[in-house]
Amino acid sequence: MALDIRLKKVNKIYYEGELVSGVVVIQSKGDMQHQGVNLSMEGSVNLQLSAKSVGVFEAFYNSLKPIQLVSYAVELVKPGKLPSGKTEIPFEVPLKPKGHNKVLYETYHGVFVNIQYLLRAEVKRSLLNKDLTKQSEIIVEYRDSKDKAMAKPVPFTITPDSLQNIKEKSQIPRFVVKGKLDSSLCCLSRPLTGELVVESSESPIRSIELQLVRVETCGCAEGYARDATEIQNIQIGEGDVCRGLTLPIYMIFPRLFTCPTLITSNFKVEFEVNVVIVLQNDHLITENFPLKLSRF
Repeated sequence: MALDIRLKKVNKIYYEGELVSGVVVIQSKGDMQHQGVNLSMEGSVNLQLSAKSVGVFEAFYNSLKPIQLVSYAVELVKPGKLPSGKTEIPFEVPLKPKGHNKVLYETYHGVFVNIQYLLRAEVKRSLLNKDLTKQSEIIVEYRDSKDKAMAKPVPFTITPDSLQNIKEKSQIPRFVVKGKLDSSLCCLSRPLTGELVVESSESPIRSIELQLVRVETCGCAEGYARDATEIQNIQIGEGDVCRGLTLPIYMIFPRLFTCPTLITSNFKVEFEVNVVIVLQNDHLITENFPLKLSRF
């Protein structure tokens, strides 16, 4: 016995208002009695607190219930018998939000915030046989957006004096790093670009890296838990790079782990990029840049 969901769209990307269509495929070696074939589509935002926040926010720990965006269920086949071999059952379900004033957010796989849309097929069977189930995720993206990416260059100069959270600045080796991000308002389908130049550094450099960070906030009236976690880290310079040489900054935003910047009353998903310079003596120099991501 085998059960599968095959979507018409190979890339599984859908937009609000579209019909999600495909076939439920059931394969059996002989005739099969069943108690009905059902299909459901659920879309929800799942929130959770990090370990460090649980104790602090006991008050609203239980209020972090999933936010339901889509809920749809349909009976594809009434109870009866399926023939031996392969049976394909077509389906169409509308991708519409549950409730008039609700909107669908883009699919996003985070650490403390997860936005997922799942199709679930189920073949109900008699008491002695286990029900068959199959789950498949669809990807929801915005078709249009009020916030559009545009060029908003961010020039930067990093020196010991520009660093924050440093007590003994006099003990840090002298250095000057200049550069720019081509824009802090970024389109998800285009890379983050810019350039960086090490003008001088007393201490040899071991590595220059670009770190993409998600900042997830969950909460309600009692308080908010804000957690920053790394999505990816790419090296743009290895070893003691040449002084005065322009190093290109180029980072592709990973699918599913990023989404358009999202700010709601219950949660936020925001993004930042860190330029990290690692010196030979293990000094870590970090400059942080907030980013605003959009689909277009």
